[in-house]
Amino acid sequence: MSYRDDDLLLLSGIQHFAFCRRQWALIHVEGQWKENLRTTLGEIVHARAHDGTQTESRGNTIVTRGLRVSSYTMGVVGQCDVVEFYRCSEGAVLEGHTGYWQPYPIEYKKGRPKDYPADEMQLCAEGMCLEEMLCCTIPEGALFYAEIHRRQVVPFSEELRHSVRESFQEMHRYLQEGRTPRVKPQKHCNACSLKPICLPRNYKQRDISDYYATMLGGEN
Repeated sequence: MSYRDDDLLLLSGIQHFAFCRRQWALIHVEGQWKENLRTTLGEIVHARAHDGTQTESRGNTIVTRGLRVSSYTMGVVGQCDVVEFYRCSEGAVLEGHTGYWQPYPIEYKKGRPKDYPADEMQLCAEGMCLEEMLCCTIPEGALFYAEIHRRQVVPFSEELRHSVRESFQEMHRYLQEGRTPRVKPQKHCNACSLKPICLPRNYKQRDISDYYATMLGGEN
């Protein structure tokens, strides 16, 4: 399947989706948003990574910032914080550069590694977009966490790739249906900037569409 430009989702949304499907839908289906300290700090970290969207060469390494990527098979578009290209015997061909280059995406994050794979899925999605665009294979990338100030290597396993593809397919279905799912409240709800909008305590409340369907069905 190939998506059109108008159908492309924001790649970064997969991180919201992995954190909470309802959070993703509130942002990307309903257009809701609310800032808090966590979101502000995250924007600062990414602004530094994207600074100038420049490309620089360091011997056998090329470093790009804010590189726009897309995938028409997954239906997503976004930006990579940093992509390093290493000269190699086989790999991608880059305009304006001779030889072959191995892409290595790096995503910058505030704080520490999470106990759920949201960051890994976003990074892997970026790698999969680069593979589609550059006709090459990218086995891994890295997450850089500002709080611990070091990289964490992420292998792009088949299992992780499968999770990425399935998540984007599900996200497209929610968007096409214009539906915001309900989810059971979890501890991470307290860290979500959308908690005042989401109202997770009301998840047991009956949906109005279900109410009308039941009432109308009961009259027949």
